[in-house]
Amino acid sequence: MAKTFDPHEEEQLDQLKRFWGQYGTLITWLLVAVLLAFAGWNGWNYWQRQQAVEAAVLYQTLDEAAGANDTERVRQVWADIQQQVPRTAQAHHAGLLAARALQQADALDDARLALHFVRDNAADPGVVAAARLRLAALELQAGQYEAALQALGADMPPEFAALAADRRGDVLLAQGQTDAARQAYQQAWAAMDEAVDYRRVIEAKLNALGVDPTAPATPAAPVPAAAEVNPAASAAPATPVAPQ
Repeated sequence: MAKTFDPHEEEQLDQLKRFWGQYGTLITWLLVAVLLAFAGWNGWNYWQRQQAVEAAVLYQTLDEAAGANDTERVRQVWADIQQQVPRTAQAHHAGLLAARALQQADALDDARLALHFVRDNAADPGVVAAARLRLAALELQAGQYEAALQALGADMPPEFAALAADRRGDVLLAQGQTDAARQAYQQAWAAMDEAVDYRRVIEAKLNALGVDPTAPATPAAPVPAAAEVNPAASAAPATPVAPQ
């Protein structure tokens, strides 16, 4: 049976052809871009997961080397971490671990470089703060007081403020700035939570400098009134009256 000619359907088909001829290429490229973006996103997630797995394995290897006091192995694994998975969170924690192991092995320059890597690359403010505190301690040990203070100069998260003030007090005391060190220790003691045992260490430092932070504040002496200062001035003697 022959199909009945439908002018309306023929017109719609012509419109569709004109539309595709005008926008078909653009639509095709948009679809290709969407598919590529989707594929890229999946690829990025897969790469991230692979990086995390590899970083976890390397961190475990580094931890074992540090526990065995194998300094050369620590250096080797830490170099692999920096080269292969430098942007992962595990790499930044590994930097703190490597710095501790290298410091214990008296490889102070290598430990310093590891802490610099963490300070400059970690995204977690707490990890950065820990690196700065450790770096300040390392510079203090080396007698590099200005470098130690510089490491403590950046803003610290609130939970690290007390430790930073305490470390600053150590550096200032080593420089012979006793008054400034005392103020830093007082700031650290006031900011440290009472439940933290290290607060007693700060208290001992203050006691050695002649300060008892637990002593109640001495109330200010009251200012005497003018009449109390000079009673004679407030009540002059009466002038005697001559008898009539």
